[in-house]
Amino acid sequence: MATTFRLRAGDTGPVQQSPVTCGSACLTVARMLVDPVFASWVRTGDPHPPGSPAGATQAERFAAYERVVMRRTNGVLSGGRRPNLPWPRALGTPPWGALRELEFGAARLGTRYTLDLLRGADEYGLVERFETLQQVVADGEPALLYIGNAVLPRHVVLVLPGDGDRMLDVYDPGTGRVGHLRRDEVVQHRMRLSGWDVPWVAVRPAGLRRVEARQGAPSLGPMPA
Repeated sequence: MATTFRLRAGDTGPVQQSPVTCGSACLTVARMLVDPVFASWVRTGDPHPPGSPAGATQAERFAAYERVVMRRTNGVLSGGRRPNLPWPRALGTPPWGALRELEFGAARLGTRYTLDLLRGADEYGLVERFETLQQVVADGEPALLYIGNAVLPRHVVLVLPGDGDRMLDVYDPGTGRVGHLRRDEVVQHRMRLSGWDVPWVAVRPAGLRRVEARQGAPSLGPMPA
């Protein structure tokens, strides 16, 4: 029987399997958190959802699904065959592709996502955006945070509900570690996640949800109908 997969501060999750799949790793872990059957397949190889890519070990299955995700997020068609602005895979996962993947099933079905630009916001703007992020992930919905240096976004992390008033949990696919993300660390550019500090973009729940139940095991193939 598939069991619920959870990640909290202090836990260790999977590590991204290539230098450019931090976003794909976050989206794969996000799907594991909301889909016990999928999480069981990644961790044990059983059961076998339709379209499961080959992989003899957990790392191989995780890497294989990272590639499936990247084909969707960076291709002309995203999940559900929705039109998507293509993006070179060598440059990682684009925020708009990540948004479509979250809506396609890497978050609870029916949840709508939006993009928040953080780069260039002043201290008050970052406080407001962080507090919004706290509110919309409080119900267990994940968000992505694009971070980097002052010039470019270079890394993606997965934001999860925290256990403090000014705190969230964050999964860093570069290390697999789950730690706390405090408001002051974001506002003062002191996150130090895989060496990156500057927040750029948040891909977060929009606060709109149309509840949809999963109908059995979804196809995991690159272009589900």
